[in-house]
Amino acid sequence: MARGWESKAVEEQMEEAARAQSEATDRPALTPAALERQRRREALRLARSRVVEQIKGARSEAHRRLLNQSLAAIDEQLSALD
Repeated sequence: MARGWESKAVEEQMEEAARAQSEATDRPALTPAALERQRRREALRLARSRVVEQIKGARSEAHRRLLNQSLAAIDEQLSALD
């Protein structure tokens, strides 16, 4: 019975990969500038989430202030990209 479940899971994975590949080819290619904007936006979102986590664990008020300033700068950069 385990083999049946395993083969179905593999089949589903293959179908999902085929779907993802066809969706990727259906989308129009992004310009290099658009790709760079997209990468920059994702990097800023990751940085923002790291800073938010650091704020949650900050014990010093001075450190928390610095992190809040960093968060504001990241938010400003994100809004400038949009």
